[in-house]
Amino acid sequence: MSVTSPLIVFYSAKSGNTKRFVDKLGFESIQLDEKEPTNVDRPFILVTPTYGGGYVDKAVRPSVIRFLNNERNRNHLKGVIGTGNTNFGSVFAIAADIIAKKCHVPVLARVELLGTDDDVLNVTACINQLFDTL
Repeated sequence: MSVTSPLIVFYSAKSGNTKRFVDKLGFESIQLDEKEPTNVDRPFILVTPTYGGGYVDKAVRPSVIRFLNNERNRNHLKGVIGTGNTNFGSVFAIAADIIAKKCHVPVLARVELLGTDDDVLNVTACINQLFDTL
């Protein structure tokens, strides 16, 4: 049994797709604020959409960058889940790839918009498995 229960930290835009997906997962979660700093002192999974309209240098939101620039937060990051729209082709959910590479953590999943029932089942299982090993 896991000593640490799963925690999801996420960024969601006004569309609310990422928040709706995270809510369906049913884990404890913290939404990043655009202005107020967020500090996390336990292991977590980051869920973030991709922005920038296909421009890779704009894919990660500034609030997510600020959050991860805090070494204490970054040290607790265990994996990333990317959300987005498959209409963006090769840059679909690329923010997750950028963050994973920079922070040396795995991309656990890529989910379109607010995710399907299968996405929820698969991601929940993945998160539970990861946290069972912590």
